[in-house]
Amino acid sequence: MTSPAAIRLTLHRSALAGMQTRPKNLLRALAYQAEEEIPEAAAHTSEEDFQDVLYSSHSTDQLVELWRRQLTQWDYAEGPGWTETEPRTDERRAAVFSLLGLNAESQKLLVALIPVPKAAGQVVITTDHTPWYTPQSQQGRTWYWPAYRRLLTDKGWPETAIAGLDAASDSVVGHLADPTSVEAYQSKGLVVGYVQSGKTANFTGVIAKAIDAGYRLVIVLGGTLNLLRAQTQRRLDMELVGRENILRGAAEYESDYADDPAWSKGQFLTHGGLPSALGGFDIVRMTTRDNDYKSLLQGIVALEFEKQEPALPLHDPRNLHRSSARLMVVKKNKAVLTKLVKDLNKIKTPLSEIPVLIIDDESDEASVNTASPNKPDAERTAINQKISELLCMLPRAQYVGYTATPFANVFVDPSDTEDIFPKDFIVSLPRPAGYMGVQDFHDLESPLPPAERTFANSNERAHVRDIKLASDTDETALQQAMDMFVLTAAMKLYREANGLGDRYFQHHTMLIHESRRTADHRELHGRVSHMWWNSGYAGPSGHERLRKLFDTDLAPVSRVRGDGHAVPASYDELAPYIGAAAIRIGGDDKPIIVVNGDKDIETGEADFDKRSIWKILIGGQKLARGFTVEGLTITYYRRRTNNASTLMQMGRWFGFRKGYRDLVRLYLGREEAMGKKDIDLYEAFEAICLDEETFREQLRQYAEPVDGASQVTPAQVPPLVSQHLSWLPPVSANKMYNAELLEIRSPGKPIEPAAYPTKAAAIKRNTERWRPLLDLLSTAPAEFASKPSGTATIRTFKALTGTVRHGELVSLLAQLEWERPGHFVPHLTYLRQLDGTLAKVDDWLVLAPQLSSGSAKASILGSAPLSLVRRSRQPGKVSFGRIAGLEHRNVAQALIDDAASDGMQSAITSHGQLMTPARGVVLLYPVVEGNDQADVRAVAADGVADPSQVIMACTLIAPKGANDQARRLVRFRTKDSSHHADPIVPQAG
Repeated sequence: MTSPAAIRLTLHRSALAGMQTRPKNLLRALAYQAEEEIPEAAAHTSEEDFQDVLYSSHSTDQLVELWRRQLTQWDYAEGPGWTETEPRTDERRAAVFSLLGLNAESQKLLVALIPVPKAAGQVVITTDHTPWYTPQSQQGRTWYWPAYRRLLTDKGWPETAIAGLDAASDSVVGHLADPTSVEAYQSKGLVVGYVQSGKTANFTGVIAKAIDAGYRLVIVLGGTLNLLRAQTQRRLDMELVGRENILRGAAEYESDYADDPAWSKGQFLTHGGLPSALGGFDIVRMTTRDNDYKSLLQGIVALEFEKQEPALPLHDPRNLHRSSARLMVVKKNKAVLTKLVKDLNKIKTPLSEIPVLIIDDESDEASVNTASPNKPDAERTAINQKISELLCMLPRAQYVGYTATPFANVFVDPSDTEDIFPKDFIVSLPRPAGYMGVQDFHDLESPLPPAERTFANSNERAHVRDIKLASDTDETALQQAMDMFVLTAAMKLYREANGLGDRYFQHHTMLIHESRRTADHRELHGRVSHMWWNSGYAGPSGHERLRKLFDTDLAPVSRVRGDGHAVPASYDELAPYIGAAAIRIGGDDKPIIVVNGDKDIETGEADFDKRSIWKILIGGQKLARGFTVEGLTITYYRRRTNNASTLMQMGRWFGFRKGYRDLVRLYLGREEAMGKKDIDLYEAFEAICLDEETFREQLRQYAEPVDGASQVTPAQVPPLVSQHLSWLPPVSANKMYNAELLEIRSPGKPIEPAAYPTKAAAIKRNTERWRPLLDLLSTAPAEFASKPSGTATIRTFKALTGTVRHGELVSLLAQLEWERPGHFVPHLTYLRQLDGTLAKVDDWLVLAPQLSSGSAKASILGSAPLSLVRRSRQPGKVSFGRIAGLEHRNVAQALIDDAASDGMQSAITSHGQLMTPARGVVLLYPVVEGNDQADVRAVAADGVADPSQVIMACTLIAPKGANDQARRLVRFRTKDSSHHADPIVPQAG
């Protein structure tokens, strides 16, 4: 006899199945299903019955899981026709409940069991396009996306993660051309993710939806190395293509995955039969795990597309949806791509009829044309030329690049119609839940001074360990890293035995990355091997080192960051697992795997798909871009590079670390003398990652529509790429030649000018221009309080204050001289616009912070005594680091935020200052260059500063309302090959 719970579950499943396109009245849907399909469920069609069940339900109950899946899909839906509310908001959930017809009590119960997801969604910059990819248009034609979705559910993906992937892949597919359109259109786009953050999952979803929609040839450019191509091929075969399409009637042992444990364990997707025999369509693989694309020696028949209606073109729906799809994963190699271009030119099916999707993984590597724009006759670089040929010969081809380092793609010449500039859309993917990225290894803008940082409140202290690179080697740091590798291996075994249940750690790895040269790898392999066999992990000396490391590092971090996972109370409790860990790593006498292509020293196979790997990996380029080092827990990194994108891609320690986030350690090179340039790899990573976060934030800002239209198109995305380190440009100069920024609009956000003059005469002229404002400052300071986020400490400081009219301030700023005038011009252009009726700023509150009593003070051109602050210019640059103190900027920001409160005309803020919505804030600092405070005091030995030695520096925050909504947030000019203009290249400073 069927239980009431099972009947109720079937009833609700059937009712919700009829709501895939939009939510509908639930009680009517339940009553209809009970009357037509499930008569015995009539007793369970009332809202009271639903509420009774919800009252006693847990979040993991089957009925709750059913509703979680459906509510999450509605929560994440982008631009549905049934509501104008924003996704993942309380307003969206309220709209859903209203359409479902649920009362307040039912709503309350559902929200308690299934909270509204508030995660950020993808950001889309796009041109105007005609919507074609809708749930209605795909009804009855989906096959591979539902199969992929089921596989992710079976793998344990949270419903919110699947819904996020669903929405993000919809955004990409929806901006491709309609494959059934009579008119051919070639769309080009870019998807920006994070390093090792699930970009492959996104383009797998995109491919699944694209072939369901009608794309019949999919070409995946899978990196420049064989192992990357093979890794991508396996992933697509396993999660998209499926067993039946792989075998195509052959015996199991004939599969190219017969030796793959996941194949024998049934982890490859199954369709229950060949899709074409079940009413779907097949995917024909043109490449396999072990074989890249090869010329088809027995004719071109494998690439020919069957037509059910020969008189109609292939893209006609009557042919398209009855034809098999072709999939190939090819390496970015000139010879391979040449074969593909040659074979495509041989097939009988007109190329103009074939809807093609080209996915370019790591699209900023090899794909971008780096030929000099100053040489008109220069040929395209090899891979770019082949991609260009594919795009020219396939008019229905859609190009989508994927990368975590997008600057090279953004700087492609937008007027080059044969190139890969993302003219139609740019999608910025959100940071996924559970991902360890730069924020987890750095204390970005932490208000806490170094002395107050602990394992609990500082990511750097928890996860990063220094390698001092002043010497050629640092055996102490390398030994400690290896000890930590063994110690964390024991911790994983301990956790397997204490609370992880059926879960286990299949892989546990350490990465040593010092150089790209194979000769260096040979020497390093010998050195590390010697250290391993002399580490004494089975004896007292090894245990003594491990005990100390456990007590001072591993245990203190895990106790505050263990996220509920088991942590031994003492080393003695962990000690029984040390031997097992060391044996698992080196019991086969091969604790080290070298991955660099040198067959003489490669000591094992880094194939994470075929076996469990608990090893130390040594390598360079092959273990950098694109390759996922599974189970990576300890990284020892010393490699230098001269390119920010390359450096970022080497961050293999970014990724998902479920069950062992607290164990992750990064041993990173610090403070190496390299001529006159000080290299600190930790600071370098922080700088370039901050640049990329800024870029993503700008995309998010510009994606907000104004009057229903996008503020910018992809061709107008401003290349706001900062260069914090003189030795590490973001991309090469010939990838930045086509952009000139004219204006940056930044309402409510700090503007901190850079590139102050270096010559004494110019410094003096600038200081004299500040005299009118200095005369406005009070003689008695006011006190301000700042409470840093996440702390209970209240910090106070005093500042001289004054107010200046907007026009007077802009006039003053316009007269200032700069070492690099172009740096401030875009901001000045914006500030000049703020005297209109729609974006009016009346005046500015000036704060001149006064430092502690021990600091040097001086009168400047007759002003009241002002605190002099010491700042140093960045190595090799004319610009300083940050000028404003963080507590000062926090106060200034709070003043602006208070003034923007709803309904406020003017009021005394919490900081005791009169603020209005039309008042900005200026932080003013007299800056002295010098190595120590003695230099500052020397400038003001008699209490009067020399104006040629004091740089008047400032930070400005315009009111939040200082933005004319009729204008775009950015204004700029793009230089391209169709106009005469000198190239703009990155400059130090």
